[in-house]
Amino acid sequence: MLWIEAVRTLSADLEDPFELEFVWRNLHELDKLSWLNLMREKITDQELKLLTEVSKRLHQNEPPQYIVGWAEFRDLKLKVDERVLIPRPETEELVEMILAENENDSLKILDIGTGSGAIAISLAHARENWSVKASDISKEALTLAAENAEINQANLEFIQSDVLDKITDSFDIIVSNPPYIAFDETYEMDNSVIKYEPDLALFAENQGLAIYRKIADQAVNHLTDNGKIYLEIGYKQGQAVQAIFQEKFTDKLVSIHQDIFGKDRMISVK
Repeated sequence: MLWIEAVRTLSADLEDPFELEFVWRNLHELDKLSWLNLMREKITDQELKLLTEVSKRLHQNEPPQYIVGWAEFRDLKLKVDERVLIPRPETEELVEMILAENENDSLKILDIGTGSGAIAISLAHARENWSVKASDISKEALTLAAENAEINQANLEFIQSDVLDKITDSFDIIVSNPPYIAFDETYEMDNSVIKYEPDLALFAENQGLAIYRKIADQAVNHLTDNGKIYLEIGYKQGQAVQAIFQEKFTDKLVSIHQDIFGKDRMISVK
């Protein structure tokens, strides 16, 4: 059997037929040309066995990023596994908004619920004179985030904290992509997310609004006079989250921002 026949057969029922190629190429460090040349060769029994095992994992909805052990985020390559969420493109939009709206002054930044470190590392990487701290309730997530910071040569500090419980500083920018999925909204989620990504980083009480309320309550005492807050939200939560922060920050403008698909996805407080 040729490689191309094996790949077609084992990819046939996958939601994304290119996932098998993505995983194999990255596990074996093959560029696109090497992969295309491989397609014309005969596949060995051992290779077919290994390829079938990868296909089986993908058919069981295991995310390809977890299988290869990394995900792309902006210009970064981040290690990911079941300790953290896989960074999403919409979170890249949140980072881009922060960078676009804030000059390269010496600012103090806090990323709450950092997970893989995607937001904090991106900001530290893009603004080397910003002082960036990142917090997470999960010690396991912080261990992985610290590895990612080292890999990507980003200088930042990590703190284990439930929101701002263990934080004493004040910040010019507080950013968070917190857990915001309601426990009764699993019907909207992919099976791969439900089965493999950490519940702690996905779900929140009070219809997904609990962490936003805690951030709003605590951030009042941790924001500089001209400080700003940036949040990622669920696409149905815009008005609810806006109301939570407008109640606490009556002297600031709380705005809802849409992602590239026109869905409510971000909140700014400034």
